[in-house]
Amino acid sequence: MRRLTISVDNALADAFDELVKKKSYLNRSEAFRDLVRKELGDAELEDSDSSWCVGTLTYVYDHHARQLANRLTEMQHNHHDIVVASQHVHLDHNNCLETLIMRGRANEVKACAHAITSQTGVHHGNLHIIPVELSSPSTRMATKF
Repeated sequence: MRRLTISVDNALADAFDELVKKKSYLNRSEAFRDLVRKELGDAELEDSDSSWCVGTLTYVYDHHARQLANRLTEMQHNHHDIVVASQHVHLDHNNCLETLIMRGRANEVKACAHAITSQTGVHHGNLHIIPVELSSPSTRMATKF
């Protein structure tokens, strides 16, 4: 492991210390490593849409919208290679929440997510993707750490 030394102004150091405390990190180094990992992962996904990723798509939709539930299910089946699991929750009489677990190339995961969240009656869609490295193309994915 290498040691890095950085200098920051007092206000930034104080704000960082508050973040460390708020997120219950044991020390600044762990918090810093997480921030760097996140930024590197985001940069990797921006630089290459063909990078492999896993992701979650969470959205709320109006379950009374005409044929929407059927369209959403059909879209998930049409992308069975990307959508590997789903969870459905009834929020109230009109609204349902679904969370999809997805995997594949980033551009394909993003396209599938956008196709789903752009449906009329879908509200508050949010995609969270994490870059991963395949241990082999035909087997499970192994996350880079």
